[in-house]
Amino acid sequence: MTVIDIPGSKSVTARALFLAAAAEGTTTLLRPLVSDDTEGFAEGLRALGYAVRKEPGAWHIEGRPAGPGVSDTDVYCRDGATTARFLPTLAAAGHGTFRFDASPQMRRRPLGPLSTALRELGVDLRHGEKDGHHPLAVHADGVKGGALTLDAGQSSQYLTALLMLGPLTAEGLDITVTDLVSEPYVEITLAMMRDFGAEVTREGRTYRVAPTGYRARTYGIEPDASTASYFFAAAALEPGRSVTVPGLGTGALQGDLAFVDVLRRMGADVEVTAGATTVRSTGTLRGLTVNMRDISDTMPTLAAIAPFADGPVRIEDVANIRVKECDRLDACAENLRRLGVTVETGPDWIEIHPGTPAGPAEIATHGDHRIVMSFAVTALRTPGIAFDDPGCVKKTFPDFHRVFGAFARTP
Repeated sequence: MTVIDIPGSKSVTARALFLAAAAEGTTTLLRPLVSDDTEGFAEGLRALGYAVRKEPGAWHIEGRPAGPGVSDTDVYCRDGATTARFLPTLAAAGHGTFRFDASPQMRRRPLGPLSTALRELGVDLRHGEKDGHHPLAVHADGVKGGALTLDAGQSSQYLTALLMLGPLTAEGLDITVTDLVSEPYVEITLAMMRDFGAEVTREGRTYRVAPTGYRARTYGIEPDASTASYFFAAAALEPGRSVTVPGLGTGALQGDLAFVDVLRRMGADVEVTAGATTVRSTGTLRGLTVNMRDISDTMPTLAAIAPFADGPVRIEDVANIRVKECDRLDACAENLRRLGVTVETGPDWIEIHPGTPAGPAEIATHGDHRIVMSFAVTALRTPGIAFDDPGCVKKTFPDFHRVFGAFARTP
């Protein structure tokens, strides 16, 4: 059995940075993810006037409940969707003029429903070029609060940003959601807000957030379940393999741990305890039809091992992955076809037929870390796979190639 220490969760680290910045007092984050996305978030906080001090294994953030410590600044969000969506929302609760921009990749990704919601709350938010996209400027004068309706069917991050804003408003927020994707990520948000002292309830499709503010604390970051999916998939794929990831167990916040339930349905042996999750190969992978709306970040992981199943693998209800770092549905189909695999796609589904992927082939990554890490699993059984941009894994796991390579060489 191989034991793998997975880096901290990107989703949890980003939320923790927002909550720490908004809290009264100094928060210490233990085992935060150190990657391009989280470094970019911390850099954005510093640009907004928050004090962030880093040491190995711990980041210390001095909270500012009144908002940014500067009244005029520019923030570059890099490729990070959480940075690009959460920081303008945090800034809106303060006072001043805050300009945000992002990489060409992030500029293409939408944030229109969030912009509309903030404007409905009275925030003076202006897009510099294309409406609903970066760059943008927030002319902030605090947020009174109130009731609004939100479509979060494209990204749950819109709802998360507004929920985290709620305790910083003068009167609180009532958010009624008409559609919602990746709901487990919202559950992460709610649990973490409560850990930092917020009062938030849900009644049907409406979330009610009281204007309580936040309290600083010491907060441990659990391993990234999406990143763990590559190692779990590799263990399920390779006969005689098993892998254990400590720190991800029955009490884990992240919904993406449910990926192991998909592997179990395909025939893998899965054990989830209070402190760890273990996946073992049984030598069989069965085809299946699976709805991955709630765990769509792991859809490319499943697509990468799907050709090795004994029947078709059909993944449904994943339209939202078309507006991630790239159109992940088309990217998976394109690369599987390069490997000689028969693939069919529709607006929100992909069906992958059994076959033996054949190299050599260069995987078109489209600058997307999850395409690289997923097809690294395919490469375990397919000699000759290369990547046109292997370094884009720095977004969430800069050391991925070394760690996964060592895992692949371990009997």
